[in-house]
Amino acid sequence: MRLVVNDLSAERGGRRVFEAVSFVVVAGGALVVTGPNGAGKSTLLRALAGHVRPAGGTIVVEGGDGERTVGEQAHHVGHADALKPALTVQENLAFWAAFTAGRPGSIDAALEAFDLGDLARLPARVLSAGQRRRLALARLLASWRPVWLLDEPTTAIDAASERALGRVIAAHRAEGGLVVAATHAPLGLAEAASLRLGVAP
Repeated sequence: MRLVVNDLSAERGGRRVFEAVSFVVVAGGALVVTGPNGAGKSTLLRALAGHVRPAGGTIVVEGGDGERTVGEQAHHVGHADALKPALTVQENLAFWAAFTAGRPGSIDAALEAFDLGDLARLPARVLSAGQRRRLALARLLASWRPVWLLDEPTTAIDAASERALGRVIAAHRAEGGLVVAATHAPLGLAEAASLRLGVAP
């Protein structure tokens, strides 16, 4: 499997944010996206997830499910946590597992990986910012998808949770998944390819 992006361009508010961006990420690989604020890192990840229509270029998952869009084969962890406040921690994960036909045992694995077991019966609305972020990240395990698009995934979490995320990313890649991340945290991605975006004039 390969995520192939060719000559991608995007606009925001009528302004060209980036253009002619091309890269390939293969199964088991990772790409770290860097650049100053306003360079388009979040816009790029949102375009890959199908939330933003590119101004030009193509995005293809080669060797993936030909009947699904790139976004339907990806998890996008953005700035919003995408949680249902009235549902418990466990119910939020169960929702995502059912929505994407998660694997047996995936909810328990997600709770354990991000140390959420003691919070499983609490509604998401009472969680702290760090706990909400850990729950949003646990969704990655509750319902497996091959492409992970991570936008500053370590926001609001502590060092122990960063290490947990690094282990989860390593396991995902070992299983043939691929990752595109806008992050300043190491997360075991020191050897990953990098793409630097600049602020458009």
